Amino acid sequence: MRHHVLGKTGLFVSELCLGTMTFGGADGMWGKIGQLQQGEAETLIGAALDSGINFIDTADVYAGGASETIVGQALKNLHIAREDVVIATKVFGETGQGPNGRGLSRSHIIDGVKASLQRMQLDHIDLYQVHGFDPATPIEETLRALDTVVQHGHVRYIGVSNWAAWQIAKALGISQRLGIASFQSLQAYYSVAGRDLERELIPMLRSEGLSLMVWSPLAGGLLSGKYGRDQQAEAGSRRAAFDFPPVDKERGWQAIDAMRPIAAAHGVSVARVALAWLLHQPQVSSVIIGAKRLAQLQDNIAATTLTLSGAELAAIDAASALPPEYPGWMFERQGEFRRGQLAEAGGAR
Repeated sequence: MRHHVLGKTGLFVSELCLGTMTFGGADGMWGKIGQLQQGEAETLIGAALDSGINFIDTADVYAGGASETIVGQALKNLHIAREDVVIATKVFGETGQGPNGRGLSRSHIIDGVKASLQRMQLDHIDLYQVHGFDPATPIEETLRALDTVVQHGHVRYIGVSNWAAWQIAKALGISQRLGIASFQSLQAYYSVAGRDLERELIPMLRSEGLSLMVWSPLAGGLLSGKYGRDQQAEAGSRRAAFDFPPVDKERGWQAIDAMRPIAAAHGVSVARVALAWLLHQPQVSSVIIGAKRLAQLQDNIAATTLTLSGAELAAIDAASALPPEYPGWMFERQGEFRRGQLAEAGGAR
């Protein structure tokens, strides 16, 4: 299990992160995603930590806060030393009945930190992430509130999830101007079947030195190997019950068709190949894996030992490539000569 530095910090996180969205659900949307209770969750957490994973991701809205509660209790029941695990959670979604019970206002962030710490029985959160963009709250208010909880010691580092590249760039500029805590990571959807963030977000992350945490690396189970053009998954599977995130199904089938022979050649699952492809992407710092069963978790963890050849990566890339889109194709056309000059000078960027 390799470890990577988070953003521009000195914090090391494992290349796989245990996602906990399957913890605590009972009914409704969360029940469809997963219904693991304390004992089952502790089995997965214990196996993840034993494999070398030191990174656990949750959110205050997962199963109405039950996921955070289960994670915190598991750390106590398993006697995990606090310094041996990096805990990430999120704020933004609805956690109260009134008009101020969601969003990224100073009020909701400070209330959210306190509630998350209480549920997890912790004195600090390692990575506190805003879970979405709040059009009702000025970005500066959000950043100042996040800086407050960092200064108070309740939070060590801050991150962002599900924002556009321009929004993150604006936030980084505000943080620099004010001399306050800044985002160190982006948690975003990325998979062989969904490579949209390669257009704007990955170039921005590379430019600004932020880490990428990947959510839904198997596209909500689409890349598990259970699905295909003429193949339906068994009843109760994730995609059958909760068709999310949205994907271009044709491009997804093409990617699966490309990965099946690679998986067969290595004697592994299609899911393992899809995860390994992500782990080969240079901007990815950690891939979040969630599971309902121990065998599923173990198969996902095994992706860290799968090395794909250049030819195999190229085949997957070709099958899943995004169609050209402006202004990307214009950058490529206009920048070709200048990149050639840089390469000749030994200073390619």
